[in-house]
Amino acid sequence: MAAGLDPWQTAWPAPAKINLFLHVVGRRADGYHLLQTVFRFIDYGDVLRFAPRDDGRILPAAPLPGVDPEADLTVRAAKLLRETTGLGGGVTISLEKNIPMGGGLGGGSSDAATTLMALNRLWGCGLTSAELQALGLRLGADVPIFVHGRSAFAEGVGECFSDVAPPTAWYLVTMPGVAVPTPEIFRASDLRRDTPAIAPADWRPGFGGNDLEPVACRLYPEVARHLAWLRQRAPARMSGSGACCFAEFAAAADAMAAAAALPEGMRGFVAAGIDIHPIAALT
Repeated sequence: MAAGLDPWQTAWPAPAKINLFLHVVGRRADGYHLLQTVFRFIDYGDVLRFAPRDDGRILPAAPLPGVDPEADLTVRAAKLLRETTGLGGGVTISLEKNIPMGGGLGGGSSDAATTLMALNRLWGCGLTSAELQALGLRLGADVPIFVHGRSAFAEGVGECFSDVAPPTAWYLVTMPGVAVPTPEIFRASDLRRDTPAIAPADWRPGFGGNDLEPVACRLYPEVARHLAWLRQRAPARMSGSGACCFAEFAAAADAMAAAAALPEGMRGFVAAGIDIHPIAALT
């Protein structure tokens, strides 16, 4: 962080992620699904700011619509860090929310990870990345990848990483306007759970698909409509458990041209793929 700057005045980024592929390769005895995926961050996301409080309380500056403040992942992350380390104090968490909720772009997980990483520094907790990842896993399966901070092939429930280097790409991401509950997708009887696993070293760009896609398309026809439109223009997939979908382009101009052709009522944005979490630039 630049000398002379008050770290409490820093705006802390929380990027969205996409899943370049997502396979369900099995299921553990405790019911958790075993996954293989490649996570990639994109240059689009939320922004968090933190302000110290004298009363010891940890509160959001404004509640998220439909979310109990006590269930807010940023609040839970801050409390977990303080309880684990015995360090820190009260804080007000301000969240500029751009990533759609229930969109499969990891917004809540990214916000939680940024909270852990930012307050680890602001409170002087001194936890390592591995220790923060372990805390993040207690908050949600996607939190550790944002702490890990690099494009990675992920296994297990999504917490075992092997770094990868996807090619330069731009993505047209569309937002179908429905919130897809992840548990609903994983409970579906027609979800494929036996896709053969591969070794991380065998992954190549363009490999695989998203095993959650057929279930999400059946339950939410708007997701299917977005995918059909995108696939007329470029290779496209749903991200995570949905609802957001993306098409990949080698050139920014092609992605922007596709975005300009979006039908009326279909919302989307163009973002470049990034391979290192932007918080790395703040150190």
